[in-house]
Order: sequence, then C-alpha cells, then structure tokens
Amino acid sequence: MDAKTLIEHLNKDLADELGAVIQYTTYAAKVTGPYRPQLVQFFLAEVPDEQLHAQFLANKIVALGGEPTTTPSKVKKAKTNREMLEAVLEAETNAVKGYTERANQAEEFGDVGLQVQLEDMVRDETEHREETARILRDWPL
Repeated sequence: MDAKTLIEHLNKDLADELGAVIQYTTYAAKVTGPYRPQLVQFFLAEVPDEQLHAQFLANKIVALGGEPTTTPSKVKKAKTNREMLEAVLEAETNAVKGYTERANQAEEFGDVGLQVQLEDMVRDETEHREETARILRDWPL
C-alpha cells in the first residue's frame, strides 16, 4: 500500500463522513410522527461523532501529503422514518466495513497511529449500527 492509494481511500471515507453529517442533519429535519422528538435527538446526537471522524480524516490526508475532498458522498433519499433508519443502518454497516479495511491498509502501510484510530472509528460506527438496528427491530412496517 503506497501513500497515494491510502490517501485515495481516506478521501472516500472523508466523503462518506461529510455525507453522514448531511444525512443525519437532513433526516432530523424530516422526521415525523409520535417518535419525532426521540428520532430528532438520535439523529442529531450522531453529527458530532461524524464531524470528528471527518476532521481526523482531513488532517491525516494532509499529513500524508494529500488534499482532502470537499465533496460529500450522496445521501440516500428517504421519505419515511423507517426508510431513514434503514438508510442509516446501511451507511453505518458500510462504514464499519470500510474502516476495518482501512485499518488493515494502515497496518500494511506501517502507520500504527492511523490503524489504532481507524479501529476506534470501527468501534464508534459499530455502536451506531447496533443502536439503529435495535430501533428498527420492532419498528412497524
């Protein structure tokens, strides 16, 4: 794994984190129904974590000699609360997979600090995924 390839992968992760900030912010505004207050809080509580992940990735990309992307990944459109939660579950599942791969790439590259931070991000995204799955577990269709 060379630095250029690692930077490309980290920029994809950064785009995903920027998209997650938009996703959570937008979904919080769109929530309806009797669980609106709880879901608004749930979505907005995730924004600071995603912002911290984005800032870490941008800083690391610069440290490696790259240019951080400013273009977020596309946010999945969702109309209902269930669709929003399902889109979040998919995004968090993809983040866990991506950061697991990236941690392995960081190890191969020889950057232990990056590897450890990415493993911490796997933990964060796993917690987000599990909480979303628990909310969806008994959600009416």
